Amino acid sequence: MPTRRARIPVTKYPAERFSLDNGLRVVLTPDRSAPVIGVAVVYDVGIRSEPEGRTGFAHLFEHLMFQGSENLEKLAHFRHVQGAGGTFNGSTHLDYTDYFETLPSNALERALFLEADRMRGPRLTEENLRNQVDVVKEEIRVNVLNRPYGGFPWLTLPPVMFDTFPNAHDGYGSFVDLESATVADAADFFRRYYASGNAVLAVSGDIDVAEATELIGRHFGDVPARPAPERPDFTEPDLTVERRTAYTDKLAPLPAVASAWRVPDPLADFAGYLPYVVLAEVLTDGDASRLVERLVLRDRAVTSVGGYLGFMGDPFDVRDPTALLLQAHLPPGGDVDKVLRTVDEELDRLATDGLADGELGRTQARMATHLLRDTDAVLTRALRMAVLEQQRGEPGLLNELPRLVGEVTEEQVRAAAATLRPERRASVEVIPGGAR
Repeated sequence: MPTRRARIPVTKYPAERFSLDNGLRVVLTPDRSAPVIGVAVVYDVGIRSEPEGRTGFAHLFEHLMFQGSENLEKLAHFRHVQGAGGTFNGSTHLDYTDYFETLPSNALERALFLEADRMRGPRLTEENLRNQVDVVKEEIRVNVLNRPYGGFPWLTLPPVMFDTFPNAHDGYGSFVDLESATVADAADFFRRYYASGNAVLAVSGDIDVAEATELIGRHFGDVPARPAPERPDFTEPDLTVERRTAYTDKLAPLPAVASAWRVPDPLADFAGYLPYVVLAEVLTDGDASRLVERLVLRDRAVTSVGGYLGFMGDPFDVRDPTALLLQAHLPPGGDVDKVLRTVDEELDRLATDGLADGELGRTQARMATHLLRDTDAVLTRALRMAVLEQQRGEPGLLNELPRLVGEVTEEQVRAAAATLRPERRASVEVIPGGAR
């Protein structure tokens, strides 16, 4: 019997696109329902673009972008945004770095001025660099070195799966590399990657398109034109033999394991990629999902299990190569080999026997709910559209994602499950607290 399909609602967020003469791409998505705006600038540079010997540099440079700019002293960005009742931040990803604000709509010009000013040039001084190196080192201590399961698995699994430096290195960076960074390195990184032609500006929320267009031209139009650098080829061959490693985490109270399998290119083969996005949710989303029901509730072999696409967890903002990940925490004395065997059994069962009636529709409805809820916020909408414009030239794809997820068929999910074979798997095991 065919599984029941979910009825997926659609959104109709507008996406007005244009480019300035300096190469900056712009996406406007007006929504007059509340007097709030989201502003996002996304640069096409991330962890994978870091040169050897400069691990962690993309993230370090993100910090430097908040240390003053051409016409603004240090901390002025903070003061101007918070003084208008707004919030701001930035984040570094594998393939891009973003900077963003949420503000009352009457502060649109303020946000545009702030972003344009640092696009012209951040204040790259020895004092700012040394200060931010120390800040990043402390962030690594808090989030990785002194935290149970720190960096698991987003930092610990890529070097097992991949062989090349761009894909395998530590994106947070080593202390040696961070401490050896120079102002000249930062200036070169800015010239190479923080070009107007390598960026997308997105504004979402309570805006008038004509007025916003005029303001964007006023503030960004005279940013010096620099073209986008040629993007390196990060592709690697798939695994043909299973790879597995283990390490001891002295702070971890329980064993853990994470596994990853390569998936189709999210940009070049989006139709082939989508079934894996759905498969990850079929396996792990909710108590009725395959692996939660089997590993957590029935066998009690793990205390939790999760699955997702991409090492940083967002399936729709990553380029190839990427992977489907499964990670689980085990009870004391848990058997990692048994967990991996059970995963293989469940994947085989899914590929051979298919899905239960209603299983796929339930999963797709939950996925659509998450997508619709996330993009209800104007800032998330701006960020997602900016990345979709940058990587695909299709910001309007945001409206199509719930429908496309809902159109994935049982046959496609079964075929995806059949490819997740042990010989294509990379795994990393966490041994708790010095246990042998």
